[in-house]
Amino acid sequence: MELILPFKVTFFSKKISYTDKILFIGSCFSEEIAAKMSDLKFDILQNPNGILYDPISISSALNPYITNEPFDINDLFFQNDLWHSWHHHSIFSGLDKEKVFRKIVNTRQEAHQFLKKTTWLIISLGTSFNYSLKQEGIQVSNCHKAPADYFEKKLITTEETIAALSATINSLREFNPDVKIIFTVSPVRHVKDGLVENNRSKARLIEAVHSITEKFEDIFYFPAYELIIDVLRDYRFYKTDLVHPSDAAVDFVFENFCNALLDEPGKKMLEEISKVVKAMSHKPFQKESAAHKNFMNTHLEKINKISENFPGIDFTKEKKYFAGK
Repeated sequence: MELILPFKVTFFSKKISYTDKILFIGSCFSEEIAAKMSDLKFDILQNPNGILYDPISISSALNPYITNEPFDINDLFFQNDLWHSWHHHSIFSGLDKEKVFRKIVNTRQEAHQFLKKTTWLIISLGTSFNYSLKQEGIQVSNCHKAPADYFEKKLITTEETIAALSATINSLREFNPDVKIIFTVSPVRHVKDGLVENNRSKARLIEAVHSITEKFEDIFYFPAYELIIDVLRDYRFYKTDLVHPSDAAVDFVFENFCNALLDEPGKKMLEEISKVVKAMSHKPFQKESAAHKNFMNTHLEKINKISENFPGIDFTKEKKYFAGK
């Protein structure tokens, strides 16, 4: 008796290793996966503009990373006692205009430098709905709780999504010919748009992404959406808002991601690093006991052994912890 629909993610022809640089951009679901990879010591950069949802916003964010176009302080605006950027998440907003500007400039420069050497770009699309300012006609990535009548809401067509992302991919390939791209569609339902509208939105994203993977080499689709919606498909695997996947669901997707995408040395290294990371949550009853000291020394030796084979992995925090400092 099958309790979930049998589904096996196809192994990818290209693999991720611990020597790769990985840039994540897109929805809040991508942040869940990025956080796990960061905890396991992969070299990642996560959402330099903050969370983004639609393909136009994602393309608009990626293009300045490629061109290194400077950010204009005059693009900031004042709303609800804070300075904001229409193209950045509210994590960049603040009381001091100059500080907001400097944070955006520094983050954009970091993204530009990282993207030069990025081996994998992982794009997580959340919705086909996009907003623009009615008066200025400017596309926005975040509405920052401004009044609804400021904006025009549009359901982007499949053709518009393909065109926007294809143009960005062509620019990216000129900038960094070695980059490989993985697309995912976020399984998070945008229920505020309406369930019918959400399904139309997701369908357009899925069709657009598959068209792009057929059009370009070294571009892949990872079925995070299908793993949650079609395989788990039970509200037990959602948080209490019934929209966002639970920790168990994210773990399930991440396990499939690693099985399909990591090279064999990477899988072995992940197991070892995972043991070290979990060991840091160990709460000893007697810190001065010989058993605890042996536990600490054993994991310090593990870290040193891993560092010999992968010197680029940063274990500063772990070394300090297991050295008892």
